Amino acid sequence: MKHYSGMLDRAEQEALVSELRLAVAKAPLFIPLMPRTGRPFSVRMTNLGSLGWVSDRNGYRYQGLHPDVGTPWPPMPQAVLDIWSKVSGYKQPPEACLVNFYQGGAKMGLHQDKDEEDFSAPVVSISLGDTAVFRFGGTERGGKTSTLKLASGDVLVMGGESRLCFHGIDRVNVGTSTLLKEGGRINLTLRRVTKPNIGNS
Repeated sequence: MKHYSGMLDRAEQEALVSELRLAVAKAPLFIPLMPRTGRPFSVRMTNLGSLGWVSDRNGYRYQGLHPDVGTPWPPMPQAVLDIWSKVSGYKQPPEACLVNFYQGGAKMGLHQDKDEEDFSAPVVSISLGDTAVFRFGGTERGGKTSTLKLASGDVLVMGGESRLCFHGIDRVNVGTSTLLKEGGRINLTLRRVTKPNIGNS
């Protein structure tokens, strides 16, 4: 696990937020539901890229179309792809960029990212807006966990042994950033979903 504090400066953060607003206009934020129970998540989300992660009563999965409007996900901004190229150590591009919007008391329980085919590709996270308290543990549920504060402009890479660690967001510290006019936090999570046909070593 690698934490790149302040990788994006303020101007880069503002430019990326502007691009995200244009993307959300095409692929509106929606509220995912827990499988089986149908309980709503506390975050709103959308996706960028050729595939998007969705959750509803039928389970977790990746798909090429927005679940509400039925259109393809918008492409990822070049700035996002550049970050992946810089920090991932993986030759193939990401296929999915989850856009999670945390506002108010939104949080994310401990979970593993394991709906992908190739765990040799890392998960790359970009934080924008208010600082979040990120909690992470081992690859088995339970046991000791630690916390890390993720501020606006930070990039986190979960690769190697940390690729399948349980992780989540305890809380967002309201008012710690002025990046978003109405406050809150945007988290971009870049993932490679399918195994490439060519070698990636």
